[in-house]
Amino acid sequence: MSQSNGPENPAISVVVPVRNEAGNVAPLVAEIAAALQGRAFEIVYVDDGSQDATADELRGLMAQHPRLRQIRHAQSCGQSAAVRTGVAAARAPVVVTLDGDGQNDPAYLPALVAALEAGAPRLGLIAGQRVGRKSTGFKRLQSHIANSVRSAVLKDGTRDTGCGLKAFPRDVFLALPYFDGLHRFLPALVRRDGFDVGYVDVVDRPRRHGTSNYGFFDRLWIGILDLAGVWWLIRRKKRVSQSEEITLAR
Repeated sequence: MSQSNGPENPAISVVVPVRNEAGNVAPLVAEIAAALQGRAFEIVYVDDGSQDATADELRGLMAQHPRLRQIRHAQSCGQSAAVRTGVAAARAPVVVTLDGDGQNDPAYLPALVAALEAGAPRLGLIAGQRVGRKSTGFKRLQSHIANSVRSAVLKDGTRDTGCGLKAFPRDVFLALPYFDGLHRFLPALVRRDGFDVGYVDVVDRPRRHGTSNYGFFDRLWIGILDLAGVWWLIRRKKRVSQSEEITLAR
């Protein structure tokens, strides 16, 4: 179910995937609006099957924030699905994303957009790279392991793909092959399509309310399979390109 709101021709769409984050919605919406004040933007919240008061919070806030829109999944489909739903519904050519738990600081949104605009059309993605993470020691360890393995296999030149702060052209994202877990492999897939990737260091913040909705062990084996699949996609793309070059040479 989608609820329409906001300007008809925004320059920037802010996509926020969220599940059971009722306590974090209002302060984050206010921070996003403040960070992008003076720009033509919209905020697209994708409520991924929340079972708390997230949907009610968003409905109430839409009366106060004319740029806010809500799209709701009837049941949880996962973070990648929520991001894709939001990007598909976005009205702007440039999309920025951030997590809905408040740990990603919206103050960095202008820097992400500026970096993307400065590198256009060569850049297909600006990815936030977290420094000073406020997560638990175990969560930092699991992220370090996952990032190290991914970087070694894909050689994507990215030390942190887990940061929700990202900026990209909407059409570049929608051209990528979709699968559950896509958001963890964006740099490798964007490079696969011939674009460069840029980075902006961002400072992580502690979560204000609630607990994380995305665990480690429930996605570990799926993540390994996804990694193998992305490696295959990259290899396959190279083979096709080389084949085309040989044909053209003849």
